[in-house]
Amino acid sequence: MSRDYLRPALLIFASIAIGVVGWSGHVLLLPVALGFPILWSLAQTRLVAALASVGYFLAASRGLPQGVAAFYSSDIWPGLLLWLCASLSFVVVHAVLWTKNTRVRPSRYLLAAVIMAIPPFGITGWAHPVTAAGVLFPGWGWWGLGFMTAGLAGLAARIWPAVAIAFAGLWLWSAASWTEPHLPNGWRGVDLELGASLGRDVDLHRQRDLIATVRNAVSDGARYVVLPESALGYWTSTVERFWTGAFSDGDVTVITGAAMIDPRGYDNVVVAIDRKGARILYRERMPVPGSMWQPWRFLVGESGGARADFFANPVVPIGAGRAAPLICYEQLIVWPVLQSMLHDPGFIIAVGNGWWTDGTSIVAIQRTTATAWAKLFAKPLVIAFNT
Repeated sequence: MSRDYLRPALLIFASIAIGVVGWSGHVLLLPVALGFPILWSLAQTRLVAALASVGYFLAASRGLPQGVAAFYSSDIWPGLLLWLCASLSFVVVHAVLWTKNTRVRPSRYLLAAVIMAIPPFGITGWAHPVTAAGVLFPGWGWWGLGFMTAGLAGLAARIWPAVAIAFAGLWLWSAASWTEPHLPNGWRGVDLELGASLGRDVDLHRQRDLIATVRNAVSDGARYVVLPESALGYWTSTVERFWTGAFSDGDVTVITGAAMIDPRGYDNVVVAIDRKGARILYRERMPVPGSMWQPWRFLVGESGGARADFFANPVVPIGAGRAAPLICYEQLIVWPVLQSMLHDPGFIIAVGNGWWTDGTSIVAIQRTTATAWAKLFAKPLVIAFNT
């Protein structure tokens, strides 16, 4: 192979490898994703930069086609189409902002990183390398995020070897002393393995089983018990009365997912239930684009789909403190958690319903990103997933 083709091919294959390893679902491997800005800056043409972006993003989100096929009970082709469409914004941003001017290139990459972190492009801003800040700068908070942001620009500059060495040292130090985020006192997250039936099978037997699960957690000393996304299915007055009645004589608070439907669509919510009654604690800011959030329905005069409350309720009061809830897809993108951290919550609640991701690394990546952000801002973390 001639030299003209060997270098671009190596860059593209290296980008794929970085996407696979960095986003494998192991939190301490997140810094591998920091190799992408280096490869992007080493590209000698806009086409190679675009192809490197394609390789990185598709490798990082490789579980999507299989997950979509499982979700819709269809063949792989709809998933492949969504996979390619989702990569479009990432690739376009990084291809357009690439430049031959090496002096300008670091600021261009920094601009691309910012654009992919906030709406509208940030709506599909998965696999963002800035997430590795939680591994390299645990407990540093906004200072750590600032150093990481500056480091991303440095990795796209001629000084990238020095920046990479510094980051490698921080990575080794962090890995040697790594500890998982701790639970808030009195809290318990309950993982379930109920598959696709969770939220769909809502008969009396299932409700009683969930209540028994909560009571088992309470018997172990928990006062706040978190169940996964969609655990209660549709939130109705009947479901509300049943659950509030079940805990009317205790001192436990149940935090659980549900869906609220009206003629225009539905809200993906988190509900708080205790002896005083029930209330909507949180409305999801960013539902999954395509399968849940379908804004084109409004343009053609149709109803349906989940509503997106982009910048609403970043923190919610619960007990004596405030929490930053993140439902499922919100754990994969940057701006929901950063918006919540601006309000300095006491802890993070991460819930999801990942039955459709069986055989993929999607749930592991969601747990990894939630863990990384919790470590960066030194926040306790409560996780509850259904698989």
